Amino acid sequence: MIKHKLALIALGANLPSAIASASETLRMAACILHEKRDTTISACSRFWKTPAVPAESGPDFINGAIILRTILNPHELLTRLHEIESQFGRDRSTGRWSSRVLDLDLIGYENLLLPDPETHLQWVQLSPKRQLIDTPDTLILPHPRLQDRGFVLAPLAEIAPDWIHPATGRSIAEMLAALPRSALAGMRPFEIQETPVLP
Repeated sequence: MIKHKLALIALGANLPSAIASASETLRMAACILHEKRDTTISACSRFWKTPAVPAESGPDFINGAIILRTILNPHELLTRLHEIESQFGRDRSTGRWSSRVLDLDLIGYENLLLPDPETHLQWVQLSPKRQLIDTPDTLILPHPRLQDRGFVLAPLAEIAPDWIHPATGRSIAEMLAALPRSALAGMRPFEIQETPVLP
């Protein structure tokens, strides 16, 4: 019997796609993942509004997170996420941290530390200046910026507070509690009537 693995996925968008608003695009992308035979959503967070960084560089982002059960390995899953982004018109040539119609980030996969502890640590310790320039040529897991991003940790804390980072031993809840208040500045949940229902 094939065993399903647990993956943490962060969702984000701050531009409408060709067919839907940012929030609706996130909902539709999640539905695509849920309906595939090899991926199933087992939990989803609320959606959050998050200011773009740097300030006034674009519209507010809509962010969320899902727990995915999958038989895909991490590289196959990342390919699937990129395929879905492309379906909605994601343009990866616009640079990192730019406005976008859809961002599906593989944040964690079970307790895997990829590609190895030393390389992972190098990417975690990368300077902010180099973060704007350097792109890894291999999959880094958990996501090297996980512990720094309120817009990832706040949604994840709603659905996976006890997930443990394999390199640091800290839970999602602990990482969120350790963030400076500035990392959560301006973040707010969607109004209840605005929040789409995910599978």
